[in-house]
Amino acid sequence: EQGEFAVFTFQAPSEVGPLLIPKGSVTVDGVSLTLVDVGDSDFSVALIPHTLQVTTLGRLEVGNVVNVETDILAKYVQQQLVRSTTI
Repeated sequence: EQGEFAVFTFQAPSEVGPLLIPKGSVTVDGVSLTLVDVGDSDFSVALIPHTLQVTTLGRLEVGNVVNVETDILAKYVQQQLVRSTTI
């Protein structure tokens, strides 16, 4: 049934923010998720009840620190852009 999800918003570390795009991928505490919205300094994801029950994400509280990793393709694109501007 639609509507049974929770939207979580996280602060994006400055080095991660430029690699996040809406509908792209992000990993939070080892859980691969799809981005809903991306702001200048934050991003949000929608979590279904099952994900909240079987991962540590369901126990998060405001202010908790989490590990954030971007999609590997975004990292490759960034690396290539940096290399092409330094040549």
